[in-house]
Amino acid sequence: MSAPLLSVDDLHVTFRRSGGPGRRSNTVRAVRGVSFELQAGQTLGIAGESGSGKSTIARTLMGINKPASGSMLLDGVDVAHRRGSSLAAYRRTMQMIFQDPYDSLDPRMTVGDTLLEAVRLRKDRVADPRGEVRALLEKVGLSRSFADRRPRELSGGQRQRVSIARALSVDPRLILCDEAVSALDVSVRAQVLNLLKDLQEELGLAYLFISHDLSTLRFMADQVAIMYLGEIVEMGSRDEVFERPQHPYTRALLSAVPEPVVIDRTVRLPRVRLTGEPPSPTNPPSGCSFHPRCPLAQDVCRTTAPAARVTASGQIAACHFAEPEEVVAAS
Repeated sequence: MSAPLLSVDDLHVTFRRSGGPGRRSNTVRAVRGVSFELQAGQTLGIAGESGSGKSTIARTLMGINKPASGSMLLDGVDVAHRRGSSLAAYRRTMQMIFQDPYDSLDPRMTVGDTLLEAVRLRKDRVADPRGEVRALLEKVGLSRSFADRRPRELSGGQRQRVSIARALSVDPRLILCDEAVSALDVSVRAQVLNLLKDLQEELGLAYLFISHDLSTLRFMADQVAIMYLGEIVEMGSRDEVFERPQHPYTRALLSAVPEPVVIDRTVRLPRVRLTGEPPSPTNPPSGCSFHPRCPLAQDVCRTTAPAARVTASGQIAACHFAEPEEVVAAS
């Protein structure tokens, strides 16, 4: 396999939160030791509850948040601490599509002016910028007439298509989709997902696709990472994670999906009900971070953090009991 387009190794992101007058300030450990790779033209899906660190990873990759430690290699170049013009050049290679397109588009600018501004940032000079704007609109399924409209004149699906066009305008190789379809109606969501798939095939794009909707990830992702309290607790191919989940948290998320989920294509996944709320990232529990809510928790889970290991079914899982008893973990 060729070298990955994006390689993240042992990424930590922390925030300092003031405790207010007379109170002690706290350090929020939003991302704790996350590592993954993403190949060109592939999609890595990231799922987990709110507060698990999914969006923090995307914002850190874009340079909005600063990492406390770890490396982020894009085409083999560490981009974790870029600043100024170097950061701007890096952002042309990696773009982001946000959940709410209305908030990410300037309401005072027409669609055409928004795209024209982005086109002029490309490192290769475009001979006909306005012609490029028309081509971008057509590429995302909008007519040229949309160039004269403002965001308030568009539907949610149309605004998200404009956001996709803006992301494409600087000719990126990687697009970060942070809940990019969760605010859309179901029928519109399907249209936008199919558009993203078609663009990926046509342009060879890589996606980091963040979603709380596991059905969406099953459709979009080649690889899936499950996050809990700032850590990746399971990661593998889409089929490995969805058909043979190893971590109890993954099983709980999958069992909540409305349509039936199977293991090994024949065994129906039992319903797993989680109790309580995720612990505070300012004071994560000892041992396994999931043990206060885990139905399988034992004494070792409360005292010893499980190492991520390769399971018999091929994915990586951070759980003391990830594999059936008759299987020996890979070294």
